[in-house]
Amino acid sequence: MTILLKGIQIIHPASSYHNQITNILIQNGHITYIGPEEKTADQVITEPGLCVSIGWLDMRTWVGEPGLEYKEDFWSAAQAAAKGGFTEIMLMPDLQPVIQSKNAVGYVQQRAVGLPVTLHAAGAVTVDVQGKDLTEMIDLNQAGAIAFTDGEATIQQADVLVKALHYVQYFNGLVMQRPRDKYLSQLGLMHEGIVSTRLGLKGIPALAEEVIVSRDLQLLEYSGGKLHFSLLSSAGSVEKIRQAKAKGLAVTCDIASYQVAFTDEDMIDFDTNYKVDPPFRSPADKAALIEGLQDGTIDALVSAHKPQDTESKKLEFDLAEFGIINLETAFAVANTCLKEALNLENIIQKFTTAPRQILNLPIPNLNEGEPANLTLFNPTKKWVPQKASTASKSDNSPFFGTELQGQVFGIVHKSNLVLNPEY
Repeated sequence: MTILLKGIQIIHPASSYHNQITNILIQNGHITYIGPEEKTADQVITEPGLCVSIGWLDMRTWVGEPGLEYKEDFWSAAQAAAKGGFTEIMLMPDLQPVIQSKNAVGYVQQRAVGLPVTLHAAGAVTVDVQGKDLTEMIDLNQAGAIAFTDGEATIQQADVLVKALHYVQYFNGLVMQRPRDKYLSQLGLMHEGIVSTRLGLKGIPALAEEVIVSRDLQLLEYSGGKLHFSLLSSAGSVEKIRQAKAKGLAVTCDIASYQVAFTDEDMIDFDTNYKVDPPFRSPADKAALIEGLQDGTIDALVSAHKPQDTESKKLEFDLAEFGIINLETAFAVANTCLKEALNLENIIQKFTTAPRQILNLPIPNLNEGEPANLTLFNPTKKWVPQKASTASKSDNSPFFGTELQGQVFGIVHKSNLVLNPEY
């Protein structure tokens, strides 16, 4: 099959065609021509305002398979990812059973065959993500696990994290930590502050995140290795990582794209679709996150896709599970909320080259002769996500009915063209 992308703008600084509006011919899954000539093709795509970048990668997707397929399975997650512009996603290991064996990694790889996106498995750091005994990380790495994390669980014991950081140095691996002190945050429902006091809800203080960030940076300095903090939410955490980077520590971090969309003030109506962990924090914290994205302290944006079925989400606020589905909206939310703070090139970089550099994965090229791993999108098109048209099995999103700017047209990956039916 041949595909011609006609009059499309290339957004990829590493390419000599960056910012050019040109034609791209794809044959048998490879880019065979980039230039002004109009080639013949089986399918011609010509769409005003369309841009193309290398395929986006989400480094924090939770999928319920195996064990909780009714929330999300590999197929539905892949459809949601493709609709949201992601050609590759990394799956969290805290499932039933946990991804902590070569067979479990192999299961993910086997189930990914035939899907329109690439599924990468992250392996658990500790057995059953209990934070005590290390998994066989060398075996998991050899089987294909590309990073190590306990997912939603935080490695609470300092000695365990030090051992993990030592262990992964044998194969230049990465440990990912979700920073949250379980005792400071237990039973918390939202950000601790004036709003939580007014609503009578137990808060999760920013301190619960910041003490773990501070501790783990000291442990990283002591042990060496590479450490990535996932889902930061507070100004204090951003500043600590900024200082650590200035010292030369091998630390990176990300935030969920939806963290720049809301603050704790949006919780007033007790809508459980806004219940996330870490919680939406104060306007000052939100401003600090944006500043961190601007100056490069925050390396990547993630979807933090966490599907929840109706029985888990449509409950009283204190009983509802945490989480938002965001694969389909991650880019649009960032593009809408950050367009005054970051240019398009920087936003795309947070979804493309940065995640791959963190995970030590090859970065696709957008040049002739290269495999086509591409995302097609219109950064100026406005659209409204609808519950009825979501590709996910779950519908826990605060963005339904909200106008966003920036819509994905489709992806080209694995020799397939997958178009967004809602475009």
